Amino acid sequence: MIVEGMDRHGDGSGRLGKKLTAQAFRARARERLSALSVADAGDHILNPGSKRFIDRKAPLKDAAVLIAVVDRGANPTVILTQRTEHLPSHAGQIAFPGGKIDRGDDGPLAAALREAHEEVGLRPSSVAPVGSLPNYLTGSGYKIVPVVAVVPPDLALVPNPGEVADVFEVPLAFLMNPANHQRHSRLFQDEKRYFYAMPYGERYIWGVTAGIIRLLYDTVYG
Repeated sequence: MIVEGMDRHGDGSGRLGKKLTAQAFRARARERLSALSVADAGDHILNPGSKRFIDRKAPLKDAAVLIAVVDRGANPTVILTQRTEHLPSHAGQIAFPGGKIDRGDDGPLAAALREAHEEVGLRPSSVAPVGSLPNYLTGSGYKIVPVVAVVPPDLALVPNPGEVADVFEVPLAFLMNPANHQRHSRLFQDEKRYFYAMPYGERYIWGVTAGIIRLLYDTVYG
């Protein structure tokens, strides 16, 4: 793996490490997302010439994830999971609660809420949706709708052992600090692939999850 560098804003713009309370984040996110009109985001932004996008013939599969911001006042956090090691894809990786949108789901929000309940026991009644980010397209063939929401603190979350090895929280201020947005690369199927990574202690947040976090930053904080 190669570390390409970090994104830093030292121009006095105030973007470096900007910290918002949970309520300020909710208001800012609702305002930005309600007026949103942008193109799809995704892995192709850092990899514009990737064969995984250029040569794709199969339609993208619809999915949704829940970006659950925990209302801890001046120190909000974001709920993330670590997938179990035995899963057939993305085993052991850090992820948002979420998954495929089923035919019985009433859209991306319903899918994200269902998956979060199945994966970590987050009750839909505890979730206050704020809005959705632009679609995030992945090299593995998914079109993901990231649903942004705020949840109360100290929920009794229980990971589903069939899918989730651990559920934990990361400070929103850390994730929204571009100084922590590293650009890494790996050789994948004879192609150099670039991606965001945000190492946090022993947790290696990277790939699609880190890309969606960067999308949240660009949309709400940029």
